[in-house]
Amino acid sequence: MLTSEITLPKEKVYRTAKWRLFLERDSSIGYAMVAPAVLILTLFIAYPFILGIRMSLSHWLVGQEPVFVGLQNFIRNADSTIFTRTVQNTFIYTAAATVLKLVFGMALALVLNNTFRGKGLVRAAFLLPWIIPTVLSTLAWLWMFDATFSVLNWFLRYLGLIQRGISWLGDPVLAMISIIVVNAWRGIPFFAISLLAGLQTISQELYEAAAIDGANAMQRFRYITLPMVKPVLLVVLLFSIIWTFADFQLVYVLTRGGPANSTHLFATLAYQVGVVSGSLGDGAAISLTMFPILVVVVVILLMYLRKE
Repeated sequence: MLTSEITLPKEKVYRTAKWRLFLERDSSIGYAMVAPAVLILTLFIAYPFILGIRMSLSHWLVGQEPVFVGLQNFIRNADSTIFTRTVQNTFIYTAAATVLKLVFGMALALVLNNTFRGKGLVRAAFLLPWIIPTVLSTLAWLWMFDATFSVLNWFLRYLGLIQRGISWLGDPVLAMISIIVVNAWRGIPFFAISLLAGLQTISQELYEAAAIDGANAMQRFRYITLPMVKPVLLVVLLFSIIWTFADFQLVYVLTRGGPANSTHLFATLAYQVGVVSGSLGDGAAISLTMFPILVVVVVILLMYLRKE
């Protein structure tokens, strides 16, 4: 007994020292493994971000030396009616598309959560809008919205609902509705599959107990389904808001910000001003305007998620 009491602390100290030497000796391996990730983040995220800040604070035209002007680019953009319209368009586009994706994505997830024949094939088929490259699928929608050869107009004329073709992308209101619909069509599968993963974790015993207590389907959805999938739902909302707020490919392929700047978003206007017009400083200032807005949204959602 006495021997064990004496030798045990020595063995413990020996093991501790051994692990300490092992960690100190192999710490260089850890740094080497982290170095590629740090290098990639520095080259493709940190450096472009710092360069964008420098551009936004300078009068920088293509082929000319930059001249530091401070916040004049931001002030000039704030006084622009096109920029004000772009801010409104971005919020409307993000809010409407996110609501559509949330509602239809949740409905689709509830349907796919049931057991039926060919369930795996149906789930894979619903992922196609999300898997197909954005430009490719948007080109298909561009043909569907064509004023002359639109399949939508043909179908509506076949039903006798219209007499002549509708210019879906030529009217400001219809153009905004069109890009919102296409964005929702692409994003619904992501919502559905993510929420379906959350639904799979809910025990069926909860629903059975609620049904025994007399809860109807709406009550089971409100008091069991929603609280249980809320963490997944908040994360999906966070990603969707970021992606939709900074959307570029879809809107640029369909409308290029037209007609009459009625569908310009931050990304498309920044590209138009910075790349097409050659005013790199103004374009960078427009792009960086998204940053504080997204930071506020991300912080609020993360704080709420942490609280929950």
